[in-house]
Amino acid sequence: MSRTVTYTALVLRCRPSGESNNEVTLLTAEEGLIKATVFGGPKSKLRAHSAPYNSGQIWIYRDKSKEYGKLSDFDVRSWRPGLRELYERTMTAACIAESILSSHGGGGDWGTALELAIDTLDTLENANEELCAFLLVHFLWRWAGFLGIQPNLGCCVNCAEAVKDGVVWFNIRESAAFCTDCTKELSDNRSESKETGLILLNPGCRRWLSAAGGIEPAQLHRYSMDRKSFNEAKSLVTAILSQAFGKKPIICEWQ
Repeated sequence: MSRTVTYTALVLRCRPSGESNNEVTLLTAEEGLIKATVFGGPKSKLRAHSAPYNSGQIWIYRDKSKEYGKLSDFDVRSWRPGLRELYERTMTAACIAESILSSHGGGGDWGTALELAIDTLDTLENANEELCAFLLVHFLWRWAGFLGIQPNLGCCVNCAEAVKDGVVWFNIRESAAFCTDCTKELSDNRSESKETGLILLNPGCRRWLSAAGGIEPAQLHRYSMDRKSFNEAKSLVTAILSQAFGKKPIICEWQ
């Protein structure tokens, strides 16, 4: 029986291991997150191929007696050099990778998880600074949907009334949306709303999130959002994923 296994994979992280080797963490369509050792010095071709955010077909040699996987070959299909040409792209890619790692690859549907990540990184490679910020929030919102923790923002969880044009308040502790009437005593007091764990979401923010859930990253540039709505959306995805990860996800300060 062959000890070499083939995967379709994306490199999420690369760290030094020993004096001249690297350890890579990969998201694969077949087994989710796996780790492998890349042997060789700085001039190793395989070491260059296994840089973060490269994707393609990989071959892992497994030695069960030593409990490790060795990256034996990597047919890179997408290098994505543009991610390293702009600071905002690099930071956004790092946030995406960290979110995937923090949620253990998203569960069992690894093929879909890999597709979500690759689609966003492909668009990110040529994105400008503003689009980088939108792509990150877009990915995190879709990732929340993929994890099954994306809240329904169109209906108040307390009175069950549909909220069309008005604002809603997202309760961080309950991970649910409430209409203004159900949070009337808090809606006019911003400082109090922060203390009680509420995030205000205006109609523009909710419309963008509703549309974003069903569009591909490559089409995101067609959907505009004002800065206020963007900040609300960013606060929302941060709160949702903080509860899921048990820690605050990395959201770039340049946003």
